[in-house]
Amino acid sequence: MNAYGILAARYDDLMSDVSYPEWADRIERHFHRHGRPVHTVLDLACGTGTLSCLLAQRGYEVIGADSSAEMLAVAAEKAGRTCPPGNPIFLCQSMEELDLYGTVDACLCCLDSVNYLPGPKALRRMLRRVRLFLEPGGIFLFDINTPERLRSLDGQVFLDEREDLYCVWRASWSERRQTCFFGLDLFRRTGALWERGAGEWEEYAFKPAELEAELKQAGFKNVRQFGEGKLRPPRPSDGRILFRAEKPVIDSEG
Repeated sequence: MNAYGILAARYDDLMSDVSYPEWADRIERHFHRHGRPVHTVLDLACGTGTLSCLLAQRGYEVIGADSSAEMLAVAAEKAGRTCPPGNPIFLCQSMEELDLYGTVDACLCCLDSVNYLPGPKALRRMLRRVRLFLEPGGIFLFDINTPERLRSLDGQVFLDEREDLYCVWRASWSERRQTCFFGLDLFRRTGALWERGAGEWEEYAFKPAELEAELKQAGFKNVRQFGEGKLRPPRPSDGRILFRAEKPVIDSEG
């Protein structure tokens, strides 16, 4: 079962430790360092749209795309309460099947969403679609959980217990598949009763050097890596790496 269909209604509660304003600040720093104006932004795998809404509130024209209709329903309700009318707009699309009505100045794919692609073939499809819908000179930003971080989760069990919610998920690493499997059980209280849902997902352990090579093969240039939320090269201890790449101003593929 799709874990995000189960999680959608309580996803924001469970992600309360994520500082989305800090993410938005970090993204804007990269926009400024990029040196080209950014007006239109695609938030790919946008989930419940928190980052999309923050960027819309900061004056960007935002498109949020996600494959989960349940997550997008939460995003649309949130945008209706907190954002200018019609901004962001949300599309139910997977990363590999992205199909926009025009181009954007920047594309984001945050909070290790790229790890949810099932392997190199899906990654290549996604990179081709992103490149197609970026303006010449546009910027692509995404982050990953490193293979070392995913491998370190093997055998761990995580709990989140609240008055009306109990969530437990388990992690299992496969060296052969280079994936980390997550199993989820979510208990939600409705009145005097508890409702149980279950889901599962995998994160693929893309190697940073592999990602850099795939970006260049897909036609991106000026590919750079940054470590654990910093404007510096990654260190071996960093469990999360952010990539920044650009579509050439003169596009050889037209």
